[in-house]
Amino acid sequence: MTTRPRLARRSAAFAAIAVAGALTLTACGSDDNSDKPASGETTNAANPPGGSSSAAAPAKLDCPTGTLQGAGSSAQKNAMDEWVKAFQQKCSGAKVEYNGNGSGAGRQAFFDSQVAFAGSDASIADADVAKGTAACKGTPAINLPMVTGPIAVAYNVSGVKDLVLDAKTIAGIFAGQIKTWDAAEIKALNPKATLPSTPIQAVHRSDKSGTTENFTKYLKAAGGDAWAAAPSQDWPSQEGQSAKGSDGVANVVKTTAGAIGYMEGSFAENAGLGVAQINTGAAAPVKLTPEAAGKAVSAAKITGTGNDLKLQLDYATKAEGAYPIVLVTYEIACEKGTPADKLPLVKSFLTYTSSEEGQSILAKNGYAPLPAEIATKVRTAVAALS
Repeated sequence: MTTRPRLARRSAAFAAIAVAGALTLTACGSDDNSDKPASGETTNAANPPGGSSSAAAPAKLDCPTGTLQGAGSSAQKNAMDEWVKAFQQKCSGAKVEYNGNGSGAGRQAFFDSQVAFAGSDASIADADVAKGTAACKGTPAINLPMVTGPIAVAYNVSGVKDLVLDAKTIAGIFAGQIKTWDAAEIKALNPKATLPSTPIQAVHRSDKSGTTENFTKYLKAAGGDAWAAAPSQDWPSQEGQSAKGSDGVANVVKTTAGAIGYMEGSFAENAGLGVAQINTGAAAPVKLTPEAAGKAVSAAKITGTGNDLKLQLDYATKAEGAYPIVLVTYEIACEKGTPADKLPLVKSFLTYTSSEEGQSILAKNGYAPLPAEIATKVRTAVAALS
């Protein structure tokens, strides 16, 4: 069972992204979309996110009856658990079942029409767009951003605190090229640390994962020649240990001396793991904080069109104080092809998750709420589901 993150230290800080981050997301056409947005169309999310208010407006819901099934992202599982609990309290005749079995498994279940929506830490890949259209009876499957959060590079090294790593060194570690904690590359970044000769045990995801895709996008964008593999939902090598889900990786790192792994930040917090500061080339290494994650997301672009709100992140940012390893978690749903008996449930549940009340739950559970302008677009897209 996935455990909840420890919230007391993080709730207020994550809510502060809204007022400190000033996220600006610019709409632009992309090569994988045939429809182009209107010239000059932009969104400016400098206003506080919908979920950041201390007095979030209660969600107004239609409450259908029945069971709604979703699957996918383990990174959003803690948020999903809280959403489901709150939604079912509001709509006692509705039941939502979410299997946090990983983004890849969730997308496949959606393509196979086994679930009505999928949670995913990555948008639908170009190669899978046709699968989404087929699952939606000839209409588009759309990406609805619902959660933002940083990916932690978490470690378990006795006696080492405030570890600093950079993208090239992280890439070398996960590629199996840097093998001990006292390696020259790590010493150079941590000249005052007493680093042991303990072998490095790199831990990656064993399942298809949007977190893996985002992490490997970062390694490819910022790791230079230390990382040759293309970004992928599947880990590209057999080096190191593997575990299923963000919670699985966190558990292996916690119980293995010398281990290092990547996971959504709340899982590292929950496990009590050390989290590396990232040297991006800015004046100072960047700690994983909500404000630092918000600065990295500030350059995100909307590359989807219409109600498809796919985002593009800058993983190689060198902006001062910007934490570069960030993921956006989506709910994937049919724009028009949801089975008639599930449509009211899908609309009602996603109306709740994107509402001010639903987004305020994120700030209370170790995640970041959507910026106001994007939240408004998500609500419009959800309202248009048919």
